[in-house]
Amino acid sequence: MNRRNMLYGAAAAAAGLAGAGVAWWEFQPHRVVPGQAETAVVGAAGNASDAFWRLSFDTPDGKNLSMSSFRGKLLLVNFWATWCPPCVEELPLLDYFYQENRDKNLQIVGLAVDQPTAVRTWLQTKPLHFPVGMAGLGGTELSKSLGNLAGSLPFTAVFSASGELLHRKIGKVLPEDLAQWARLV
Repeated sequence: MNRRNMLYGAAAAAAGLAGAGVAWWEFQPHRVVPGQAETAVVGAAGNASDAFWRLSFDTPDGKNLSMSSFRGKLLLVNFWATWCPPCVEELPLLDYFYQENRDKNLQIVGLAVDQPTAVRTWLQTKPLHFPVGMAGLGGTELSKSLGNLAGSLPFTAVFSASGELLHRKIGKVLPEDLAQWARLV
């Protein structure tokens, strides 16, 4: 092998390792540093966390789901869509976790970044025990304001009982993530 091919191979290996490292970092649950989630997406109303608590969403059955009604509980907000395979794979795990922990001052809310008809149809065959809000395409911008800069799905944000954004996770929630977050209650 000549020297040029060895250099190309080394450069390719270094780029691959760098990409794998970035991917690993992105998909880990991250503790939020105060001020880190603040972005211009929420406007002049304050930081992303404050603006979040003023939001409300329609539910699939047309009722109002106000985020302020969950203050005082550890809140896991999961952004998902019916067309997102990792989203629909993690929903049964989230639902089971919610059923096991709902008496412990913990709440899960699913925000569907999807068409209302698709969500209603999906929920008829796979009902969830936690509330679901219809975030629509605006849900992507909301998730970006909470630290999901790429707008990827699934995305989960964890808020303390006092309303502070504590953690966020890009990608599928794992049992280890839920165990970590359960210790926050």
